[in-house]
Amino acid sequence: MTDLLSRAEELDAGDPLAPYRDRFVIDEPDLVYFDGNSLGRLPVATRQRLADVIAREWGQGLIRGWDAWIELARRAGDVLATGVLGVSPGEVVVSDSTSVNLYKLAAAALDARPGRRVIVTDDDNFPTDRYILEGLAAARGLELRVLRADIDDGLDPADVRAALDEDVALVCLSHLAYRSGALADLVAITGAAHEVGALTLWDLCHSVGSVPVPLREANVDLAVGCTYKYLNAGPGAPAFLYVRADLQEQLRQPIWGWFGQRDQFAMASGYDPAASIDRFLVGTTPVLGAYAVLEGASITAEAGIDRIAAKGAALTEYAIELFDALLAGDGFTLATPREPGRRGAHVTLYHPNAWQICQALKAANVIPDFRTPDRLRMGLAPLYTRFVDVHEGFDRLRTIMRSGAWRDFPAERARVT
Repeated sequence: MTDLLSRAEELDAGDPLAPYRDRFVIDEPDLVYFDGNSLGRLPVATRQRLADVIAREWGQGLIRGWDAWIELARRAGDVLATGVLGVSPGEVVVSDSTSVNLYKLAAAALDARPGRRVIVTDDDNFPTDRYILEGLAAARGLELRVLRADIDDGLDPADVRAALDEDVALVCLSHLAYRSGALADLVAITGAAHEVGALTLWDLCHSVGSVPVPLREANVDLAVGCTYKYLNAGPGAPAFLYVRADLQEQLRQPIWGWFGQRDQFAMASGYDPAASIDRFLVGTTPVLGAYAVLEGASITAEAGIDRIAAKGAALTEYAIELFDALLAGDGFTLATPREPGRRGAHVTLYHPNAWQICQALKAANVIPDFRTPDRLRMGLAPLYTRFVDVHEGFDRLRTIMRSGAWRDFPAERARVT
C-alpha cells in the first residue's frame, strides 16, 4: 500500500498537466471527486468571465452586448473544432442540447438518403439517443436495427459490418460507452457505413475532452456532444454539433429557426437556410452558457488533447492497478476494458451491491457515479484529478468494504413518485 502511494506521488510530481488543477475551483480539499465525466469542475476563468459578462456586458452594455454575442456560438464552436476535435473552423457550432442536436442531424441525414429504410444503433447506446431514434423510426415508418453490444467490452465492429446493407440510411452510435468507458472503433465503423452509402452520426459526449476523436481521419459525416463533462462548461451548458464542410449545403435540418436563416435580420417571409454551419442553428444562443463553453474548451485546447489522453490512460491504468491490489477479493469485477487504447477516462466496477457501496462512498466524501445494472463508475478527469486522489478514493473504498459500512445504506434506490 505504501509503495502504491509513493508511486502516485511520483506520478504527480512528473505530471505535465499538474499546474492545470490550480485553474479550477476546489474549495473542499478532502473531497475525492470521481464524477467529472458527469459534471466537470468550475474553471476559475469561467467564474471570472461570467461575473464580467453579467456586470459589464449585460449590466452596463444591455442590448449593445449583441455586437459580441451574435457570433458567440461560432466562436466557441471554432475553438472546439480546432483545439479539441481536430477539424476545421466552420464545422462545429454550439447549439441547443445534445438530444435536440441529435434529432436535428438524424432527421437531416434520413432526408438525405431517401428510399433507405433502416437506422442502425446498439442496445448500449445512451438512452436519449435510442429514444430519439425510436421516435424518428416510428414517425417515418422506418426500421430501427438495434445491435447487441457487450455491456463491458463495447461494440464489435464486425457486428456493425454484418448489419449493414444498401437499405441503411444512418448509423448512429456513441464513441465511448457511457457505462463501461469502452471506446468504439470509430474509424473502422465509419468506413464500413460509407461502403454501403450510409451516413454516420456519432455521440461524443463521453469522449470529447478526454481522448482524441478522429473525425477527420475517419471522414465522419456528423457528430454531437455535450460540454459539461470533460469540457467543464457547467450544468445545463449548451451542446455542440459537427457537420463535415462538404455536407453542410446538402443537408437541411428539420427545425427552421431564424438563427439558421441566411439573412436573419431581413425578417423575410420565406426560409432560406444559411450556406454554412449556421443552418443548423435554431434560436438565440444561450449567452452565459456559450461563454462557459468558450472558457472550458479553451483550457482543454491549451492543455492539448494528446496530453490529456495520455494522462487519462495513466490515471485509469493506476486505478486498475489499485483495483487488482485492493479490491479484487471484495466481490468486485472490472467492467472496463483493460487495454488502455480501448477505454476512455473512466473506470467502472461491477458489484451486486453497487448502489449501497456508492452511497457509502458519498458518505465518506468520495463522489463516484452509479449506473445500472450494479455498476460503480469513477471518472478521472485529467485536468484536475491527481494520482494521489485516485489512491485516496480507492483506499476509502477498501475501508468501506472491509468494515462492511456499505450495509448501513438502503439496498435499493429511492423511487420518485
